Amino acid sequence: MPQKDPCQKQACEIQKCLQANNYMESKCQTVIEELRKCCAKYPKGRSPVCSGFEKEEEDKLTLWSPSK
Repeated sequence: MPQKDPCQKQACEIQKCLQANNYMESKCQTVIEELRKCCAKYPKGRSPVCSGFEKEEEDKLTLWSPSK
């Protein structure tokens, strides 16, 4: 049986908030930050709902890495 995603609750809260606020992300920054905090607690790949944040971080590192 697959393990439950540890950040699923926060992801669901974001969806509820977005739906309640006509998909205006600015109104849901608090719940988005809660998901980011949850994702930071777990190793990469542990929480499938965090994959978007993990990709975002990888992209930032690629953009800011000095070229060889």
